Amino acid sequence: MKPYGNFKKGIMNIGEAPGEEEDAAGKPWQGKTGKLLQRTYRKLGIDLFEDCININACHCRPTDARGDNRAPTNEEIENCRRTTLRYIHQYNPKLVVLLGNSAVTSVIGSRWKKELGGISKWRGWQIPDQDLNTWICPTYHPSFVERSDSADVDSIWIRDLREAFSLLEKPFLKHKEPYVEYPPDLRVLDRIKDGVISFDYETTGKKPHARGHKIVVASVADSPDHCYVFHSPKTPLEWKPFIRLLSDPKVGKIAQNMKFEHMWTQSKLRVEVQNWVWDTMIAAHILDNRYGVTGLKFLVYVHFGIVDYDSEIAPYLRSNNEKDSNAINRIYELLQMPGGSEKLMYYCALDSIYEYRLAMLQQSEILLPF
Repeated sequence: MKPYGNFKKGIMNIGEAPGEEEDAAGKPWQGKTGKLLQRTYRKLGIDLFEDCININACHCRPTDARGDNRAPTNEEIENCRRTTLRYIHQYNPKLVVLLGNSAVTSVIGSRWKKELGGISKWRGWQIPDQDLNTWICPTYHPSFVERSDSADVDSIWIRDLREAFSLLEKPFLKHKEPYVEYPPDLRVLDRIKDGVISFDYETTGKKPHARGHKIVVASVADSPDHCYVFHSPKTPLEWKPFIRLLSDPKVGKIAQNMKFEHMWTQSKLRVEVQNWVWDTMIAAHILDNRYGVTGLKFLVYVHFGIVDYDSEIAPYLRSNNEKDSNAINRIYELLQMPGGSEKLMYYCALDSIYEYRLAMLQQSEILLPF
């Protein structure tokens, strides 16, 4: 089935697959579920066929052995994915509404290298996807809304759609590349006298207490767009500017899951971090208590549209024995590889930058300015 609609407002809807009515008519959203979507869009000031272009994650009707409708398989969605993405690039929509699990699997699944999860995890986010250069807005498929016959589900669905359509008046958020500095020594950190910083460690494992564990790389962001990153100094004297910074009560500290940085700082630098002001993971729990939505990489994608900046590094930050929390990971293997050190440092710098940006965003949502 080809894309259908006049696309006057630049909205692309991606559903699951054509059903029997759609297959017979040669156009989408013709059955009972389609009528529900048409009515709901009309209530929100959108004409489904005049204002939108409509496609599906699976472009042909999938049927079972009896010839009845069925959900497409992941393999069928994958086979159609190249065409789906080509349509997004061809039409360059202002907004893409992903209706249900199949649409999420099609558009996000191939680029999301972790556990994808279902629509309950993804619905409601307005994602400024930097790869696709458009807002990505997942929500329930209308067939789920119809089957649920629930006022709560209906209310959530309409709210998701209303918030998605509000983006038509909002400029697309382009990612700004940060300025990352690689100082030859840490005296540059003495310039930071007040304000807030975010900081991040790349270490040899999850916990610092077993023999052989070390902080390998550390980064400090002193603004949303600027970060210092460095390998661990060899002597206590070289560490001192960083220790002074972490001990300074006039400088607020931000981290994602701050107990990790606090524990490693205590164990390896023998100092208590002073003036923790924000933990982006805790704030994420407060803002949205759904399962699977508080990890840094997920938050970076749904808020800033950067879908994958860690998959090249992540395998080396895991040990060969994930059940042993004291095990040494594979970080030294990465450092032995050509360009491995530079990749690790830049990854660490991005973590600090994104934590800083997330903290600012979360504080604005919770209405607590720095």
